[in-house]
Amino acid sequence: EVQFAETGGGLVQAGESLTLSCAVSGIDVDAYTVGWFRQAPGKEREGVACIASSTGRSYYATSVKGRFTITADGASNTVTLRMNNLKSEDTAVYYCAVDYTYRLSPSASDYLSPRYYRDWGQGTQVTVSS
Repeated sequence: EVQFAETGGGLVQAGESLTLSCAVSGIDVDAYTVGWFRQAPGKEREGVACIASSTGRSYYATSVKGRFTITADGASNTVTLRMNNLKSEDTAVYYCAVDYTYRLSPSASDYLSPRYYRDWGQGTQVTVSS
């Protein structure tokens, strides 16, 4: 059984930074596609960033590209999301998740689609005040 422990959420002001961590047990994070998603009140869950096992590359939503960085550490089995220059629109509950499928796609949005991810963490709240 895969389990997630997400930490690092909180309340910050616009322009500040936060680092979210997701400690994973039950699987090897280097073997699968791992990603971060977020869901704001009244909105659908959206993909933020992921590391695809099929390509070894990182993919980002357009809205966070250049501000967020995802990394995966096989030694600690942890997936980290570094978020810089936070904006009020980044306010949401953030989730880490795992995609067990092996896919090759030319589209970043395909790798970031929630429908492929089967196991999810409980989420951590990020609130950015303007």
